[in-house]
Amino acid sequence: MSFSLMEGNEAIGRGAIRAGCSFFAGYPITPATTIYNTMLELLPPSGGVCMQGEDEIASIGFCLGASMAGAKVMTATSGPGISLYSEQISFAIGSEIPIVIVDVQRLGPSTGSATKGADGDIQFLRWGNSGGLPVVVLAPVDVADCYALTVHAFNLAEICRCPVFIAANKEISMTRETVDLDAVDLPPVVERTPAPEGAPFLPFGTKPGRNVPGFLPIGGSRLVRQTSSTHGTDGYITTDPERIAQNQERLMRKVSEAVDAAPLFDWRPAQGAETLLIAYGVTARAAGAAVRALAQEGTAVSLLTLKSLWPVPERLIRDKARDCRRVVVVEMNLGQYVREVQRILPGMEVSFFGQMNGELISPHQIRKVLRHA
Repeated sequence: MSFSLMEGNEAIGRGAIRAGCSFFAGYPITPATTIYNTMLELLPPSGGVCMQGEDEIASIGFCLGASMAGAKVMTATSGPGISLYSEQISFAIGSEIPIVIVDVQRLGPSTGSATKGADGDIQFLRWGNSGGLPVVVLAPVDVADCYALTVHAFNLAEICRCPVFIAANKEISMTRETVDLDAVDLPPVVERTPAPEGAPFLPFGTKPGRNVPGFLPIGGSRLVRQTSSTHGTDGYITTDPERIAQNQERLMRKVSEAVDAAPLFDWRPAQGAETLLIAYGVTARAAGAAVRALAQEGTAVSLLTLKSLWPVPERLIRDKARDCRRVVVVEMNLGQYVREVQRILPGMEVSFFGQMNGELISPHQIRKVLRHA
């Protein structure tokens, strides 16, 4: 065992290196700056590139260019920077460019409070792009999660060729914990699937049974056509409704099927529980403490901690709620993900507790809500 004292942002940086990240670009912003500091320390000695853009828009643009050239890339920011990323996120979705984007959330709206945490960006991460096509959003609970979920994020970016977000939070990212990274369970590292040799290259063409095209880097020995406009499999602009529909449906299917097949979560069932508590992010830690305290009092509550938020793991949520009479959702916002739970569980009593005042939700507050439920 090799224990280290580190914050969540450092664990994210180390997870990126473990996953094979070779390029990072970002712009300083509290509370995400220490990810940039970590990458500046780790990337150059391993032969990678770490650079600061003149602003957030340039930084994510650098990353997309490096990804199109074949690198595994990551950028990190907070709420104001995510807002500026929006156009480039849409480009990455439409042009199928893998990228990991860390959003260390802070209290908003706008500039908000740079040193206060919240989970107010959850819906924006899903819908903050033109077209509304899906992305992947993962949510760590602690420092060990920051490390492991970063590896998962890079794998999903390579598998789906799309943006993958890590929805961190100031309270996770800038809190130091003792962690043994060698003991963290990691998935095998996934590499991008290359386009087959000896066949005509269609930059957005897929083999039968596959939803993701093979990859060739821009600047290599073969011509690679890339565009942000609506295109066919050959990369040329098209206005053909049938070809457009086929591509849009594939872009939805490739992400939804990949995440739905293996959602990331923690499950703590309680025998005889009539109440299911759903939480994510740092609030899940308070939820766990509340559930344990109630168990000592003789009140059984099951706890589902979601670590993959988007696409919504609908089958998982329905399955865990099947034997319960009511569901309680807690979030560090005024009600965002609870709307998805209500949509998935029509007819079931779904209660919500949240706050967005810069303070953590406490186990005591959650116990009061659960007792009332």
